[in-house]
Amino acid sequence: MRDLIILSIVAVAAVLALKRPWVGVMLWTWLSIMNPHRFAWGFAYSAPLAAIAAGATVLGLLMTRDRQSPFQGAPMAWFALFACWMTVSWLFGMDPVGDYAQWNKVIKIYFMTFVAAMLVINRMQILAFAWVTVGSMALLGAKGGLFTVLSGGNSRVWGPPGSFIEDNNEFALSLIMTIPLLHFLQLQVKALWLKYGFTMLMMLCAAAAIGTHSRGGFLAIGAMSAMFWLRSRKKALIGGFLLFGVLVALPMMPEHWWTRMETISTYQEDASAMGRINAWGVAWNVAVHNVFGGGMSYQHPIFFFLYGTYETSVRAAHSIYFQVLGNHGFVGLFLFLGIWFSTYRTAGWLRKNGRAQEQSAWTADLGSMIQVSLVGYATGGAFLSLSYFDLPYNMMVLAVMTRAWVERRGWERDVEMPWLQYIGLRRAPKPDPQFGRRAAPGHSSP
Repeated sequence: MRDLIILSIVAVAAVLALKRPWVGVMLWTWLSIMNPHRFAWGFAYSAPLAAIAAGATVLGLLMTRDRQSPFQGAPMAWFALFACWMTVSWLFGMDPVGDYAQWNKVIKIYFMTFVAAMLVINRMQILAFAWVTVGSMALLGAKGGLFTVLSGGNSRVWGPPGSFIEDNNEFALSLIMTIPLLHFLQLQVKALWLKYGFTMLMMLCAAAAIGTHSRGGFLAIGAMSAMFWLRSRKKALIGGFLLFGVLVALPMMPEHWWTRMETISTYQEDASAMGRINAWGVAWNVAVHNVFGGGMSYQHPIFFFLYGTYETSVRAAHSIYFQVLGNHGFVGLFLFLGIWFSTYRTAGWLRKNGRAQEQSAWTADLGSMIQVSLVGYATGGAFLSLSYFDLPYNMMVLAVMTRAWVERRGWERDVEMPWLQYIGLRRAPKPDPQFGRRAAPGHSSP
């Protein structure tokens, strides 16, 4: 039954994508982030659903005039340079043949990220992209949160099998990045039941992140929560939820969870933590001795034999920084950091300039929450490997394309969608009749 439902959704959306390719972007995003087919037990589990979504979207892209250049801001330029350098690094890496599968997987995600940037243009499409991106992770978080609550936190929560976030650590970081974006969507709805629903989703995602037993996730959720409170317009309410989590929810976790978290301060005595530090040292030395790094993976026995300090066992870096450094060298790390620094600045521009017009006020909330998510990503990413997953790159697209929408005064051209109010979304304010006499942020008056 699940297989038929998933296949039906993919088939209908793929057909629609031929005429409205932005629908294909939503389909790809759902399949790539949530991996719904991995929860089926029949033919859908291994069916090429993502390829169908990508093929239909690209065909629609070629036939439509409703597209734009993907290079609308600095983050996209950094992203393009990183994608090119990653390809060169793979070709000159330790094992191009063995690393092809990983490069192929990542380059498909990057290609579809560029496609999304070309097709996500107006307010409705931007919000739809945010809903699908965030909703895909939120459903996984709700499932994991319920499991954590019902099991009393005794069992670990894992991500979809066969995905980038299958590991408990990567899944934790993805959920932490999702919580601020859920709050952004909460601010866009007017129905009270939807607002309460989003609150419940945020709490379940937090519970699922804690239930992963990830130490890096625990540090990330602390940093994200502090930034979340600082950027929230309702500090008393958010502070109350955070206090509830500290005083009520955390004490309910089992003893072995606390024992694992305590190893954060005694990492020298933990074999896993020292193995991770050893992997960081190997990554550093690989970058020092190889301009292009190790390729799509520096986890080769020869590197750990040559540069291992504590051990010679091959281990993952469990860090976005050392993963990129070992894989693509110092140039790759520089380009990778450039993506997120410029994305943070773009989100900051939205937060500062979005409220200049009532029609674009929602973009300030989006920019603010993207910045909160990026703080969680930057903090948790220091201890977790999630360099190539779609979610942060979708946040980049949201920030860049939303800023482009504000700068070109997109609310003047967008078609009104009155049906949005029937699903609980706030309608866009009517254009200000005096707007033509004032300049939008970043533009001079005509």
